[in-house]
Amino acid sequence: MTIRFLRPLLACGLLAASGLALAATPAAFTATYDVLQGGSPLGRATVTLAPSGDGEWVYRKQMQGTGGMAALLGARLEESSRFRWKGDVPEAVGYDYRLDAAIKAKKRHMTVDWSAKQVTVDEGKGTTTYPAQPGMVERNTLALAIGLALRDGHRQIALPVGVKQRVETQNFRAGGKEAVTVPAGSFQATRVDRSDADQGFSAWYVPDKYPLPVKLQQKDGGDITMQLVSYKAG
Repeated sequence: MTIRFLRPLLACGLLAASGLALAATPAAFTATYDVLQGGSPLGRATVTLAPSGDGEWVYRKQMQGTGGMAALLGARLEESSRFRWKGDVPEAVGYDYRLDAAIKAKKRHMTVDWSAKQVTVDEGKGTTTYPAQPGMVERNTLALAIGLALRDGHRQIALPVGVKQRVETQNFRAGGKEAVTVPAGSFQATRVDRSDADQGFSAWYVPDKYPLPVKLQQKDGGDITMQLVSYKAG
């Protein structure tokens, strides 16, 4: 198990234009996932969305290692995003990543100054700055942005994503429906794959029911699978 698997879990504004009207943004929720590596239990992740009371929202993911090397290392991951709704796109305002384990600790802090249209990223070794792009998301809110685009009927999805040194456009394509069984139940889910790079990213959504995927697989960073256990609005 490599520590870097934790970074891309469930590792916008420019959606492929279709002229479709945007639906309402989602209400607050709590979702839990079983996390597996190579098919073996690795941990449990909790994902929450809640308003912060200042016109912004907080989207947070927390994972505690409960199996394999993650448990042996006492690995704990937390990602927290602040954003504002731009239509139904979670436009980034800030992002914090923290990984604590017995052999390694890692942090990343990103802020977006929209008045200056500048992104600042700090990993403890000096800061990196680059121009912000309207409607940009970051890696934590990416899965949510894809789910909302699918709900609005988009099949080709282009998302500007703030990464370490730049904003990069990531492209995703919705395929047909596939039968998926996870702890939360059995679904006919729409499969989404990244289409512009061989990243080994696939996710299965039921967009008329949940804004998040019921299942996600990511080969890059450790062959990780996330399976929905429960979802509660409010």
